[in-house]
This record gives sequence, structure tokens and C-alpha cells, in this order.
Amino acid sequence: MDVSVLPPLPRSVTEPDGSAVIRVLSYNVRSLRDDEDALARVVRACAPDLVLVQEAPRFFRWRKHAARLAAKCDLVVLGGGATAAGPLLLCSLRAFVEETRDVLLPLTPGLHRRGFATAVVRFGAARVAVLSAHLSLDAAERHAQAGALLERLAATGAPYAIAGGDLNEPPDGPAFRRLSAALQDCRTVAPWGGGPTFPQRAPERRIDAVLASPGVRVLGCGVPVGLEGVTEADLRAATDHLPVLAALRLPAP
Repeated sequence: MDVSVLPPLPRSVTEPDGSAVIRVLSYNVRSLRDDEDALARVVRACAPDLVLVQEAPRFFRWRKHAARLAAKCDLVVLGGGATAAGPLLLCSLRAFVEETRDVLLPLTPGLHRRGFATAVVRFGAARVAVLSAHLSLDAAERHAQAGALLERLAATGAPYAIAGGDLNEPPDGPAFRRLSAALQDCRTVAPWGGGPTFPQRAPERRIDAVLASPGVRVLGCGVPVGLEGVTEADLRAATDHLPVLAALRLPAP
């Protein structure tokens, strides 16, 4: 697809009937080791209501780093960070927050600790569970974590669910397939923008995704290459992954 000039992606809005259109961005930020200002410019240009971050800072003064990133992006910290082993949630002031919960997953000796940053929020009258994840590099553990992700979303009791993250495998992988059997792979449902997300300088693999429960209407999803305000220079400088942006309609209850 020629993404030099992208078709318009719906903007955020709350309808009179209580339904809402929101923008959701999933982004692996590599612990903010790259150009944080370029990263913030990309996020602001995407105008998200929710940002599902992976590899947020987890160590010294991590809360300060998370708060600074949120402020640069004109957002606020919703949850996660070191207490979720890296996943972080940011949101706009449109979100009415009902609850947040950070989940640490079982630790496999010799492997990196993983977790989920989760929340339940409302946009208009629509109540939605939100989860950011960074799945394991180990295939067996990754598949188990995909199951835990689905269980955690179901446990919230929210009528709608949105998950996003670095899944560390492409759509034909077993963990990705496990997720897309229960949730919509938003890029597949309504392609928009670019596809591959990694490595950022010469993307070949789509290992980052936004997923949504069947009741959510997907209006468009993809890498915002060519979106007004998103430059190639900033995407290259920000981190080693490309972001995934989705526009979603949450029906009124």
C-alpha cells in the first residue's frame, strides 16, 4: 500500500447516544533509551486516547520517567510501569477510570519477568477493559502468556476489551493465533497505513498489534507512516519498533 498520503483516520468523538470513537496506540519504547522528544512527537501526532506502552523504564526513578513521557505527550499515566514489569498505560483526559491493576506473570527461571498493565475505563457510556503486554521470547511461555492475557480480560467483566503489545511473533505464530481466535486482529480487519513493525529501520515482521473484542468496530489500524505530523526521521529516532495506531468505535451499552 502506498502510505505517502494516508486516507483520513477517524478522530476521537463521543456520540449523543453514548457510543465513542477512540484512538489506541501500541508502542514499544525501548526503555526511553533513544530520542524521547521524537517519540513524543510521534505520539502527539497520532492523537491517541490510550497508549499501550511496552518496555517502559523499570528501574531508577521509573515513575518520574513515566510521568515525564506522559506530560510530553499531553497524556496522563493510567497504570503499569515497573510494577507490571515494563508494560505501561497512558490515557487522555477523555477516559473515566474505574480501576487499574498491574499483573506479574509467573517467572520462568532464566527468562525475563513479564507482566500486564491493565485497567477498566469508560469513554462516553462504553466501558472497556484495556491491557498492555510484552510477551516472552520463549515460544512455550509466550503461548501460555497469551492464554493468561485472555483470562485477565475476561476477569474484568467489562463488555468490551482492547489489548495491545509486542507479541514477539508474527500473525501465523501460535500465540498470535491464540489471541486472534478470541479477539479481532485490528490490522487484519481494517488495514490502514503500514504493516510490518520490526525492525524499525527495515521492517519485515508484524510482531506488534492492537486487538479488540468482537463487539468493538474496527475503523482502521496500522503503522502511521505518512500520517500528518509523523515523520520518518522521528520514527527512526524514537525507538527500535514502529507503533501501531487503531481507530475503534465502542458501541453504547
